[in-house]
Amino acid sequence: MNTDQHILSMTRDFDAPRELVFKAFTDPDHLAAWFGPVGVDSPRDRIVVDPRVGGAWQLAMTWDEGGVTKESPIDAVITAYDPPALLVATQKAEPDDGVILLLEMRLEFEDLGGRTRLHITQGPFDSEEWVEMTREGWGTSFTKLDGILVQE
Repeated sequence: MNTDQHILSMTRDFDAPRELVFKAFTDPDHLAAWFGPVGVDSPRDRIVVDPRVGGAWQLAMTWDEGGVTKESPIDAVITAYDPPALLVATQKAEPDDGVILLLEMRLEFEDLGGRTRLHITQGPFDSEEWVEMTREGWGTSFTKLDGILVQE
């Protein structure tokens, strides 16, 4: 990725084995339980994961805004797949200005001996504001994921 663009880079440790954390990103039932910021759902019937290079990684995040259901679909294609170490997917995104962006989401899962360190690189976004909104979204999503992982 070009370094002068707006790229999200973050690291998060999970108190769970790498295989389980990886599964949380590739199993539709797991994704439905945690994916999306607090206040946002990802309905199970809207999730499709075909875990292979060229396969789909799709879901729709939904939320209520003043009594109206809003949604943000994610329609990505897996471009690299090496379980349980690596998942890379590319999606088209259309921010409010109507310019279509091609975003790459790179998830690297590092084994810490029963724990997992997740390295995320995502972008390029069209502004630093989008980077920070995405960082906040991942952060609250991971709070939900922490709760799911302790139940496994």
